[in-house]
Amino acid sequence: MNDIELFDAARAVQIGQRALTIESVAVADLAPRLGAAFAQAVEAMLKCSGRVAVMGMGKSGHVSRKIVATLSSTGTPALFVHPAEASHGDLGMVTANDVVLALSNSGESDELNAVLPVLKRLGVKIVAMTGRPESSLARHAHIVLDSAVAEEACPLNLAPTASTTAQMALGDALAVALLDARGFKAEDFARSHPGGALGRKLLTHVRDLMRAGPELPRVKPSTPFTEMMREMSAKALGVAIVVGADDQVEGIFTDGDLRRLVERGQDLRALSAADVASAHPRTVAPDALAVDAADLMEAARITVVLVVDTEKRLLGAITINDLMRAKVI
Repeated sequence: MNDIELFDAARAVQIGQRALTIESVAVADLAPRLGAAFAQAVEAMLKCSGRVAVMGMGKSGHVSRKIVATLSSTGTPALFVHPAEASHGDLGMVTANDVVLALSNSGESDELNAVLPVLKRLGVKIVAMTGRPESSLARHAHIVLDSAVAEEACPLNLAPTASTTAQMALGDALAVALLDARGFKAEDFARSHPGGALGRKLLTHVRDLMRAGPELPRVKPSTPFTEMMREMSAKALGVAIVVGADDQVEGIFTDGDLRRLVERGQDLRALSAADVASAHPRTVAPDALAVDAADLMEAARITVVLVVDTEKRLLGAITINDLMRAKVI
């Protein structure tokens, strides 16, 4: 009989539920333990003129890399230093201006403990994250963060599971406390993530996407209706923009306006742009965020917004398709 034939679906669900319960309890148990040591660790990293060098072996090493990524993206410069490689030259990556965050659940990682005395001689402040406050790592450290868990989620109580979840959560707690202390804002986060959705929303301005110059279907108030329609068709924006003296916007004529005129059976040949255009079209400034233009379009149920300067002179136009192509929406 093979493993598949022995598979017990109900037991698999039960084991999974037990693992999640153990890990959620492990994380919840960390909160009451955060106190003076946690505040000292945050202060040390906040005052650090260099970087936070995060170190750990094995699973703690994988968690260390994630903590580095979170710190770096939230305003705290950080790097990962592999403890084993540190003994063979990589310790040169750490300077006296740095703070070391050393992770080890047991606190007895040989590779990690081997470099700690050297770091202390350099004058580097060491913050330990360990499940054993009496360990060698804790004794070397200036600040000790207790990440102990009652048990691992592994049914054998061997594989690092709840302990690494606790380390991850404690690393996140450090990152968000530092973020708050630095006054880090959404705009700062966006600058670290220019290729992400948040970056596009907070960094992309209307001027970056707007159509301008000869791309605009621009007509005068006196332009005959048929000529306006030719301009509107040639530029394929679904609108004609009526401008007066000095390019000041006086109105807009849209595909929707055309349909409504046709439905009324009105004779269009004798009309001018001024006769059919809607006054006071929706406008936006060129330095507005593109996402603000998207919100305006959604609220007004339109697909084009005109871009104007402070004197209401026409600078460009931005469409719903422009925003979609730029992945702003």
